[in-house]
Amino acid sequence: MRALVISGGGSKGAFAGGVAQYLMQEKKLLYDMYLGTSTGSLLISHLALQEIEKIREVYTTVTQNKIFSNCPFTIHRKYGAATIGINHWSVAKNLLRGSKTFGESHNLLTLIRKTLSRSEFEELRKGPIDVLVTVSNLSLNRVEYKSINDFDYEEFCEWIWISCNYIPFMSLVRKNGCEYADGGLGCMVPIEEAIHRGATVVDAVILHTEVTHVNRMPSKNPFSLLTNMFGFMLDRIEEQNVKIGKFTANYQGTLINFYYTPTILTTNSLVFDREQMTKWWKSGYLYAASRSEGSSELELG
Repeated sequence: MRALVISGGGSKGAFAGGVAQYLMQEKKLLYDMYLGTSTGSLLISHLALQEIEKIREVYTTVTQNKIFSNCPFTIHRKYGAATIGINHWSVAKNLLRGSKTFGESHNLLTLIRKTLSRSEFEELRKGPIDVLVTVSNLSLNRVEYKSINDFDYEEFCEWIWISCNYIPFMSLVRKNGCEYADGGLGCMVPIEEAIHRGATVVDAVILHTEVTHVNRMPSKNPFSLLTNMFGFMLDRIEEQNVKIGKFTANYQGTLINFYYTPTILTTNSLVFDREQMTKWWKSGYLYAASRSEGSSELELG
């Protein structure tokens, strides 16, 4: 059984889309299971449908307005780099409404429903392929994996959305009596879950460099401090997920092919720049083309 696992990474998901396009269209790889976290959750339903061009169009034309119904930050560009500042009016408006987060991402849910139709959902449900998204249950302090086979169309679209909700900048969702948020808060790279569900070969796209060499700029405001802090935490979670995945694979005799980003794409994945994301999609495709299957095997170091 072969699984495609795509990590979280916000706008960097465009790179993962390019990798997946090469693996599926050029190498003709067929997957029995697709698992995603955050941006990976947005990709996998369309990949399972072989609707690669459709999701590429989404990732290369998306804007902040298509994600945020109330964007809590402003974007400033200097010397080609994007930094964020506080949108005081938007944050105040959200908090005065009684929201627990600085911003809201209901536009993303609308985009998910617009791009994944009911008929496509039903096609996937009736087929043999499993599609799973990762979510963080903050109330019960656990990571959960939501399979397309267990929900109706509206519910599954919501779970995809929840998997992407990078709080406190995006929406906190209360569902089934629990508060849910971005799956990456608990598991950035669900390799272990793929193996537990029977995968014998895992192609894992990790939206981070294999060797950490990030030197983040000093924080300029509370929001940039928060993004730096969350970036640090998520990098540690990702690192542990990979280590656990390797040990589990070694024990079970599972092969993992890793596809890391060869360079740092961005230090702020909440900024959705169409031009950059178009380049990242292409670079993901070219990077996968430069790799041979099985070249990143189980190194436990």
